[in-house]
Amino acid sequence: MTARKSTRPDASKSKVAKPEAFRIDVATAEQFIFDGMPKLGSVSVELAAASGQVLSEAISAERDQPPFDRATMDGIAISAGAIEKDIRQFQIVGIQAAGQAAQNLSSATDCYEVMTGAVMPTGTSAVVPVERIAVSDGCATLDTDYSATPDQFVHPRASDHARGDLLLRPGTHINGPAMAILTAAGSPQVEVAQWPRTAIVSTGDELVDVGEAIADFQIRSSNDRAIETCLQQRGCNNTIRSRLPDDPAALREHIGQLHTDNDVLILSGGVSMGKYDYVPAILDELGVRVIFHKILQRPGLPMWFGVSQDGKPVFALPGNPVSTIVCCVRYIVPALLRAAGLENDALPIVQLDSDISFKADLTWFLPVKIIQTAAGIQRAIPCPTNTSGDFIGLRDSDGFIELPRGQDHYPAGFAANLYRW
Repeated sequence: MTARKSTRPDASKSKVAKPEAFRIDVATAEQFIFDGMPKLGSVSVELAAASGQVLSEAISAERDQPPFDRATMDGIAISAGAIEKDIRQFQIVGIQAAGQAAQNLSSATDCYEVMTGAVMPTGTSAVVPVERIAVSDGCATLDTDYSATPDQFVHPRASDHARGDLLLRPGTHINGPAMAILTAAGSPQVEVAQWPRTAIVSTGDELVDVGEAIADFQIRSSNDRAIETCLQQRGCNNTIRSRLPDDPAALREHIGQLHTDNDVLILSGGVSMGKYDYVPAILDELGVRVIFHKILQRPGLPMWFGVSQDGKPVFALPGNPVSTIVCCVRYIVPALLRAAGLENDALPIVQLDSDISFKADLTWFLPVKIIQTAAGIQRAIPCPTNTSGDFIGLRDSDGFIELPRGQDHYPAGFAANLYRW
C-alpha cells in the first residue's frame, strides 16, 4: 500500500473520497462486506491441528464402517442354526475380545463369549446379552423366558457407510463428531481453510497495555484483545495486535506497513467525526477505497469498511468497547467464516423474555442472557449496558439479538437472531 502524494498538512483536514454508501442499513452493509472479501485458500495440516478449523476438502471413507460384523453387547455369540433349533445350552469354547481377529465357531451347540465392540466370530449371527444367561462349569444356559432372534445385538458390516462413500463436505466445521470421522477416514493430514494474516490495531493516545504503568487519564487497551479472542475462538488464529497513537504520521506509516505484511486489517477507534478521528482520511491517502461509512445501528453507527488496491479488506470499527465487540461479531466473524467456506452457520432464533422499547430509527443490537423454558424455548433476557463504553455490563450476557428498524416496541415473544459472543 503506497501513500498518494499529498500537500495536506494534517490528515484531519483531508477530504475523504465519497463512499459508495453512507449511513446504510445492516443488511446492505453485510452484503457489501461479503462482496469485498477474498476467498481464502487452504493449507494441509496435521490432523491434531485441524480441531476447530473449516474443512477445505471432501473426505471419503477409507473402508466400510463398521469394517466387520460388530458385537454391540457383552454376552455370548451363537449361530443362526442354534436359534433355528432353539438350542438353549452352549459349551463355551473361547473368548472373542475387541481387537482380536475373528475366531471360528464350528458347532451349533458351542458359543464364544464376546465383548462389546469385538468382531463377531465366523459362523455366529447373534449375541445373547450376559444378563440373560447363566454360566456354570464352562456352559452357558439361556434364561427360560428368553428367546434369541437372528442378527440381534450385531452392528452389520458397512451398515453406517461403505468404502468410498462421501463422509464430510468442504465447509464443514471440524468439531468433535467431525474429528472422529476424519480419524476414521485414516488420513494423517487434512486440508483446512487458511486463515488470513490479520492485523488488529487499536488507536488512541489514552491506551495502555496490561502490565504497563497507567495514569489517571489513561485506560487499558482492551479492544484489540477482545477482537483477537472473538476471532481465535472461531478458529481464526493467525493474528497480531498493535497499538497506535492519534498521530497522522505514525498512523500513515504503521498502517501502511501492516497492510503490506497482512491480508486483513481491523482497526478500532478514530473513525467518527472528531478532531482526532484520523483513520478514514489516512486510509484514503493509503489508497483504500471506502465502500461504506456508518451503518444505521446502535451500537456501532460509525463503522467503516473499505478494500485496498491490493484487494485486501479493511475494517475500521468505533472505539467504544461494546461497539467494537458487537461489530466484530456481527460483521467480521461472519465474513471470515463465509470466506473460509463454512457451511451450516444458520443463526439460532430466540424469543424476547419481556417487552422492550427503542425509539431510535436504528437496528438495535441488544445484549441478552439466554434461558431455556421447560418447554424447550430459548428466551432472551435483555441486559442493556449503560453506554457503548460499558463493556463490564456484558459480563452476564451470552451475546446479543438483532432488533430491526421500523418499530419502537418489541413485545415479549418477539423472535430475533442471536449472535453469541
